[in-house]
Amino acid sequence: MNRNGASRGWDYDVAVIGGGSAGYAAARTVAAAGRRAVVVDGADTLGGLCILRGCMPTKALLWAAEIRHWMRNARTWGIEPVSGTFSWADVLARKDALIREFAEYRQGQLKDGRFDLIRERARFLDGHTLALGDGGDRLTADQFVVATGSTVSPPPLAELDDAGFLTSDELIHLPTLPESMIVLGGGAIALEFAQMLARFGVEVTVIQRSARVLSGFDADVGEALEEALRAEGITVWTGTGLLSARREGADRVVRFRHGDDERESRAEAVLLALGRRPNLDGLGLETAGVRVEGGRIVTDARMRTRAGNIFAAGDCTGPHDIVHLAVRQGEIAGHNAVDPDRPWEMDYRLLTRVVFTEPQVAVVGLGEREAGRQGIPHRVARYRFEDHGKALIMGARHGFVKLLADVEEGRILGGACVGPMGGELIHEIGVAMSAGLTAAQLAAVPHYHPTLAEIWTYPAEELAEG
Repeated sequence: MNRNGASRGWDYDVAVIGGGSAGYAAARTVAAAGRRAVVVDGADTLGGLCILRGCMPTKALLWAAEIRHWMRNARTWGIEPVSGTFSWADVLARKDALIREFAEYRQGQLKDGRFDLIRERARFLDGHTLALGDGGDRLTADQFVVATGSTVSPPPLAELDDAGFLTSDELIHLPTLPESMIVLGGGAIALEFAQMLARFGVEVTVIQRSARVLSGFDADVGEALEEALRAEGITVWTGTGLLSARREGADRVVRFRHGDDERESRAEAVLLALGRRPNLDGLGLETAGVRVEGGRIVTDARMRTRAGNIFAAGDCTGPHDIVHLAVRQGEIAGHNAVDPDRPWEMDYRLLTRVVFTEPQVAVVGLGEREAGRQGIPHRVARYRFEDHGKALIMGARHGFVKLLADVEEGRILGGACVGPMGGELIHEIGVAMSAGLTAAQLAAVPHYHPTLAEIWTYPAEELAEG
């Protein structure tokens, strides 16, 4: 049936390509509307990036590393520290058990009968037809949602292929830890892995192209995290240009430019953590009239591509590779595919990003750089954790919180937190922005003492008094 309910002879109302977070959300939404949907996914294991190789396994490893770090640094709180002896095999086993549980749950959702599931690769033959696998099977649908996720970006140097490197997909299964690691990249994935490895005893060197780590965030955010990482003994090179890579015996050697100098870093292994790219290879998007720019599928706010009956959601379209956004994009794509007369649109005003290092980094809404780029008059106030009672009790002295408010009404435009439990604390500002609160209204909300959350009242009061 087509979207108006009249028979056209399509096999399905909506076919979703990809069974990860975005694809499942799209199929679930279509099925809830009473339309016939199918998910086509040819991956070896169902579940998507977040469950299988991203959010969940990496955070399980990060949590284990953090516990070991506390054990080894317990003297801060007057407790005799311990060595934190660990079994990497056991750490991996716990992570794997958790991932199996998450994946089995998702696979159960995909197989619960609300929509069909086809375990094959898909390729567009035209705007209404998919070829399935290598045989002659075909599938037709009125509408499509492409949700094929992402894959690791290729190395920037051809020599890295010969020297050998690891990706984040491989590192979470690495049977033994190396003694030393060069991490190429300064984004969330690179820094989370760098700190995790260092806390498990690996000597880590980070080599970042931009002038500071977390180059997509405000400068003060990246600088605060960089300071904390260096304080833990991680070597961080910023403002570099990669020149070459080679293997020397058991070592990998990366040569790079730093300012006017050429330097070399040597380690047992290299982690390539320079981001991911949309997984679009072999989809035949051009035959269906889908526009691709910069390697990503181009969509409008309704997640619709240039081919009006084809939508896209998740990492394959972006612009932000974040799972909760992928889920929302999938829901919007699924809804608009079957109910175009009542369209939903994506709203990135409350965009939230979290980096699960310690200190954690979390931002919501606008930062100073983006507010300036958009020409929005704003005021800024900060408060450091080293001056905050609960943080001092915890021994969490690195970082700060920051609030942005518009000049005219004092409404909160955005917030940033570099500090303990930042990923949890940032949601208070997201809620405040969702409710349209001013800084004065946030400052008037009672906050229990001593808590981490009360730190937001200090920059809010400063802006309110401003």
